[in-house]
Amino acid sequence: MSKLKDTLYQKILDHRKRTTKLLKKSGDTVIDQVTVSQIIGGMRGIKSLVTDISYLDPYEGIRYRGYTLQEVLSKLPKAEGAEMPYVEGLYYLLLTGEMPSKEEVEELMVTFRNRRIVPRYVWDVIDSFPSESHPMAILSAAVMSLERESHFNVKYKQGLSKMDYWDSTFEDATNLIAKMPLIGAYIYNKLYQKGKGHRYPDPSMDLGANFAYMMGKDKPYDDVSRMYFIIHADHESGNVSAHTGHLVASTLSDVYYSISAMINGLAGPLHGLANQEVLRWLQGLRNQMDGKLPSEDEMKQYVWDTLNKGQVIPGYGHAVLRKTDPRYTVQREFCLKHMPEDELFKYVDALYKVVPGILREQGKAKNPWPNVDAQSGVVQWHYGITEYDFYTVLFAIGRSIGVLSNIIWDRALGYPLERPKSVTTDMLEKMVRSTKEFVNTN
Repeated sequence: MSKLKDTLYQKILDHRKRTTKLLKKSGDTVIDQVTVSQIIGGMRGIKSLVTDISYLDPYEGIRYRGYTLQEVLSKLPKAEGAEMPYVEGLYYLLLTGEMPSKEEVEELMVTFRNRRIVPRYVWDVIDSFPSESHPMAILSAAVMSLERESHFNVKYKQGLSKMDYWDSTFEDATNLIAKMPLIGAYIYNKLYQKGKGHRYPDPSMDLGANFAYMMGKDKPYDDVSRMYFIIHADHESGNVSAHTGHLVASTLSDVYYSISAMINGLAGPLHGLANQEVLRWLQGLRNQMDGKLPSEDEMKQYVWDTLNKGQVIPGYGHAVLRKTDPRYTVQREFCLKHMPEDELFKYVDALYKVVPGILREQGKAKNPWPNVDAQSGVVQWHYGITEYDFYTVLFAIGRSIGVLSNIIWDRALGYPLERPKSVTTDMLEKMVRSTKEFVNTN
């Protein structure tokens, strides 16, 4: 058993005791109240899921296993000369809650290298798609096709104990993470380079560096890859992509079904496609200005014009956060160091100086600060990834790390099939009337 798997197993045994104790001694404890607006409004804010992998703090941003994003980036081991940590190290952290040593990460890197061979039939599935296909549709199908490789399915049919579901799920999850960057790079090559730029992975490179290599990108794009996959790896369990993966996995579907479903959820314009909407909006501004950087007054006018049309400023605001998204800040600092003269980054920088004040003045936004999407497309564009539709594939590769970590722990703790109860509108109206009548009579 590998060091990671052995460490994870000991953590699982300890955590099972905590979960069992909570259920037996406090299972009937009420911890939240649900309002009509939450029921109709997409269950927003209802505390009804458990994950120890990440937590979204309204003021500190995402925490991975209790660590802020800045702590994660500073504490995880890095390759020599790299600014961003190994992505493999993040997987170790998300699974165990412990910061790995350089040696533990290097062992895990060997594990990934041994698992990243993609079967020929997967390339055939990708090649069978028309060249005009959306890359997310291809990615979803490619991951789904890998389902025949599932260790969990084989073991389950043999009569696997519930206590051991996590073991084969770990094998499937680790196999899939190892293969996702290869599949993503191949899809990019097929759609946008017509097969002319294909590169096989380099066995000497880590996951982030290898993805940059397969994409044909020089330094510092290896750090861009590491940064992008790490900051998008998880965001609690309630967002659409994470929750979809969790929901499908709760049926004991294997991780290939679950991550394919996650990818489909991420492909929606209200979720993973937001970064390309930011880029379109910025380029519309640039075209209006004939390529010139607008003055502060001109920038303010463009923002007000957008708002007065009933539109939002893409990349600003967040359902939970009440400050600038730390994921935005990480990318901003990278841009200030590596691409301060980039034309689109100058637009992003100028927006950062005027939008929060305007949104506060307008008074409609609960959070007037930029989120991760305000910056991420601009970084990819600078390094030559100018195909908007591909940005969400990068998002999906990163997000799969957190979702798969959650699924492993779901299986380890024996979480049941997810099945919330629904009511009709008539029933909801009667409940409201009954509540009001009770209040009025008391």
